[in-house]
Amino acid sequence: MSLTPAPQKPRKSPTATRKTGALKKAPESPVWRNVGLIALLVFVVDQALKYLVVHLLQLDRVREIDVISPWLNLRMAWNQGMNFGLFASDVDVMRWVLIAIAVAVCLWVGTWVLRAKPSKLAQVSAGLLIGGALGNVIDRMVYGAVADFLNMSLPGWQNPYSFNVADIAIFIGALGLVIQPPEGKVDPAKRRQPPKPRTQQPGTPRAPRTGTKPPAPVGQGELLLEETPRGDKPRDEGGKAG
Repeated sequence: MSLTPAPQKPRKSPTATRKTGALKKAPESPVWRNVGLIALLVFVVDQALKYLVVHLLQLDRVREIDVISPWLNLRMAWNQGMNFGLFASDVDVMRWVLIAIAVAVCLWVGTWVLRAKPSKLAQVSAGLLIGGALGNVIDRMVYGAVADFLNMSLPGWQNPYSFNVADIAIFIGALGLVIQPPEGKVDPAKRRQPPKPRTQQPGTPRAPRTGTKPPAPVGQGELLLEETPRGDKPRDEGGKAG
């Protein structure tokens, strides 16, 4: 009766273990996905609140609704310019000029972030800025002006300006990009540079090459033969020349 040896399990090489460990790591989400999700969230919240205030609460007709007076109130204001009424004009051409500027800023910020190496803060800031700018663009196209309805004042001081969620997102996004702008990507040619050869200092002995035997010192199994002159012949023990 012959006994067959049990099959041995193949050993995993360290390189295979490293590859499987690298594959188990969760892949990082693309930059455009993070920026797009944040921009979409800001856009949806901004438009939903504007629809609630303008169409359901009819703030454009009521004009004022006190929520937590004087800290937080609803004050309807149609802004035909930029933030705080800058560049406001009744001319219809100015509305399209501001729309073109907002779209150009969104494209520039998106291209800048995608081509660079942005941090988490830079991605969030870019998403806030793009989402807020697009929210105000829709207002200009639908209503002809931006719907501002939030007003915050203090006891004894009435704030004459109103703003919206898009304005808050634009301000925070621009501030975040100024504090921590996206870093430029590292050039792969510079990333993988060959190591510089080591320069040998004068006076230091050279290290022996691998695979070669160092020379044996005198007196350890080797004899040094002196060269005999050409004119002299070796003599035998008796002193006679051969």
